[in-house]
Amino acid sequence: MVVAGEMSGDMHAAHVVEELHSLVPGIRISGIGGDRLRERGAELHYDVQDMAVIGISEVIRRYGFFRRVFHDMVARAERERPDAVLLIDYPGFNLRFAEKLHRLGIKVLYYVCPQVWAWHRSRIPKMAGILDRLMVIFPFEVDVFAGTDLKVDFVGHPLVDECRTMMEAEDMDLPWQGSPKVAILPGSRRQELERLMPVLLEAACRVEKQVPGVSFLLPAASSRTREQAEAAIAAAPCVPKRLTLVEGLTRHVLKQADAAWIKSGTSTLEGALMNCPMVVMYKTAAMTYWLGRRLVKVPYIGMVNLIAERELCRELIQHDASPEKLADEILPLLSDTPERNAMLEGLAEVRHRLGDGGAAARVARIIADELGASAQS
Repeated sequence: MVVAGEMSGDMHAAHVVEELHSLVPGIRISGIGGDRLRERGAELHYDVQDMAVIGISEVIRRYGFFRRVFHDMVARAERERPDAVLLIDYPGFNLRFAEKLHRLGIKVLYYVCPQVWAWHRSRIPKMAGILDRLMVIFPFEVDVFAGTDLKVDFVGHPLVDECRTMMEAEDMDLPWQGSPKVAILPGSRRQELERLMPVLLEAACRVEKQVPGVSFLLPAASSRTREQAEAAIAAAPCVPKRLTLVEGLTRHVLKQADAAWIKSGTSTLEGALMNCPMVVMYKTAAMTYWLGRRLVKVPYIGMVNLIAERELCRELIQHDASPEKLADEILPLLSDTPERNAMLEGLAEVRHRLGDGGAAARVARIIADELGASAQS
């Protein structure tokens, strides 16, 4: 059983499952995921598009749905007795799910560690008690669990292989309409698009006034994301002349872009791995932001900056994520400037710290070993 509650988790899980099929012929995969897991033969009970929300207020509004999904998945696990469950990130759901399955005596494997090092460090001993094995994607995460009995494996970051393959491939013909080229990545969740699209479109209009030939591409993660982005564009008072939407081509776009506005999180690592200078930005519900400021114990919210251990890429959060500031911060990245060159040097350092790749294969081998141990016990 696999539970991937977000699009990034669906992508990572799909690569692991692909490797697993060659290591464990005939393996059956079921659970929660998206198109990529489905393409690899997984039987999905719920789709990632319905699971991906952000912020406390949004979760509260959909509490009834998540409660039904949770109890249904526990009942399925109890009924079907999978040999193991693989949980991908998504801690609000998955840690509670892990606790239930642990009580049922089902082996619980966790890939992509919840960011307990950023907040909620009190979860560390609890995780050690309910997980059978944890596979982490940053080397410093191994030390976070020092002193517990939990077996923790550093497997490397899953994006390294994926982005390296893309960087080595021939460039795709994308519908850029001019130069310089700017990528717009507002995220894939409905709430992110609602909050970020209006300010990004106005920022793009401001850049266009200063750089008349500029071209913008917005790579939508799915057809649903594209429809939501198109609705935001239709409602916007100002839309840049050379803006085009494409679907499912995020890394192609980042590879060719001169710079990008990127929603904070994993996508900033994609920008780094595709060598794209960026401005990191985010807006969330007022309550979520207020609580986050008091709970989060790390200095940056952009993963690229956490890996760099400095604000390599400018972060514009909440009220700072204004059209004026977004435009002002990206303009120096669109030509050969000291700011752009310094950022390119920093992105190279981030790529070095992320390691050599091979994460999906390592995770699949660990799962195969654990399944073998289960079969022998």
